[in-house]
Amino acid sequence: MKNIEIILETPDALFINKPAGISVHGDGKTPEYTVADWVLENYPTLAEVGEPFEIEYKGQQIVIAKPGIVHRLDKDTSGVMLIAKTQEAYLFFKSQFQDRNVKKIYHAFVYGWVKEDEQTIDLAIGRSTTDIRRYSTERGARGTLREAQTVVRALWRFGSREYVGKGSTDEGTYTLVEAEPKTGRTHQIRVHLRAINHPIVADSLYAPKRPHTLKFERLALHARSLSIATPSGETVTVEAPYPQDFAETLTGRP
Repeated sequence: MKNIEIILETPDALFINKPAGISVHGDGKTPEYTVADWVLENYPTLAEVGEPFEIEYKGQQIVIAKPGIVHRLDKDTSGVMLIAKTQEAYLFFKSQFQDRNVKKIYHAFVYGWVKEDEQTIDLAIGRSTTDIRRYSTERGARGTLREAQTVVRALWRFGSREYVGKGSTDEGTYTLVEAEPKTGRTHQIRVHLRAINHPIVADSLYAPKRPHTLKFERLALHARSLSIATPSGETVTVEAPYPQDFAETLTGRP
């Protein structure tokens, strides 16, 4: 059983700090411990909360449990996640996400010095034509192109030389950015940052030729905070503490 930190618990919800390296739920093909397993071990009454789904694998129908899981983070992304504790709360929170009434803030270390202090990336996302695992903003992307907007703010530019007030894509330059997705597309932040030539550090899928640098052997992306309305009528903002790799990299910050 993996130790997962509970940041806040209310009658309606759990807000957890998901560690990097753990999937939110299974895929029915690979045996691995997931957040869904942790939920069922610690909150067995949530087994009937949420919406499980079925897949066909090797001629069998497999049910994938998603107890109370309203949204997801990529396996290598750490940070705040919401889990509903009742079916009524699940449906309420789900509608907040669908109606884009949830404010999500992510922090990421990216390669290069991002030129703009703040910018909105408004690029539709589709499937990559070269790799089924990837998504793309490039012309000719496969499938339905879905609108996607991300606000990106540069928080700290640093590296092997002193920042000189302009953008850079040179090796040894980095930026800590804050990303606020206004839509919720798969891999959205990763795809949008790659589209402006500043992919996330240690992103093996979208920057496979870049070295894993700083303190990261995993995707340098952390879901920093989540603001959402609750069934009681109040809006809560929950912040996830930085994991060790983020904290160690930030040690040198002035």
